[in-house]
Amino acid sequence: MTPAENAQLALLLEVAGTPKPGNVDRARDLSDLRFEHFLAGTVGAGPGLRAAERGAPVGEAFERAVEGMSQQEGGNTQFGALLLLVPLVRAAADGDLSPEGVERVVEKTTVEDAANFFRAFDHAEVYVDDPPEDAGDLDVRRGSDAVPAVEERGVTLYDVLALGDQSDDVAAEWTNQFERTFWAADRLAELAGSVPASALGARVYLELLARQPDTLVAKQHGAKTAESVRVRAQEALEGGPEVVEAFADSLVADGINPGTTADLTAAGLFVALARGEVSV
Repeated sequence: MTPAENAQLALLLEVAGTPKPGNVDRARDLSDLRFEHFLAGTVGAGPGLRAAERGAPVGEAFERAVEGMSQQEGGNTQFGALLLLVPLVRAAADGDLSPEGVERVVEKTTVEDAANFFRAFDHAEVYVDDPPEDAGDLDVRRGSDAVPAVEERGVTLYDVLALGDQSDDVAAEWTNQFERTFWAADRLAELAGSVPASALGARVYLELLARQPDTLVAKQHGAKTAESVRVRAQEALEGGPEVVEAFADSLVADGINPGTTADLTAAGLFVALARGEVSV
């Protein structure tokens, strides 16, 4: 498979894994977001992922992927996952899918890449917290209206994401060599063969959630709730399938969505697929 095809497969495997507490999976829909929305979003993201594979600038490929992803009735299904996958696809296409290889990709991003990142927010309604104090007029909620400020300040896409890497784990991947992504990929490789392929992503999702509080949960519900979810994920891992199912049902009922952890799971699946460590 090509890097772009592996990225689409990773998105499909991520959403198909179940149970995935708090997130849409093949057994659970949310009130306004359904399994088929993620399938359609994956198909729509294809042109942008293929553009990244062909060497298009990261920002351009990302905006194109988000624009295509958003052409379904559910709205934002995979914005964060695509922000991880586009540079990973580019690194894979360059022949260096490693922490150092993807670091080179993101550190080479430009002002125009940053402008296209802001434009991507015009295509999908993305939940974001108040920007860091030093962000100033680089508030992503402004979408393309922030592009003049991007150009005036001369910030690259890497610079923009570095502004939020203390409070957003997708941004933190960009500035930390995709550390959790590669951890997830290594863990998937370890489990491959001992865990059914259909359950691999869900298992590693739960392990990621147990290791570190989800930053989307922290933004939406507060740090205390995010830590409580982390502890409950660890208890679920120790308690077995019935406990995991109950945990999944309770998060959906409470409207708690660890979406950042799902994004990291998709990125880890891509790396494992591209390296040939997981197959379907």
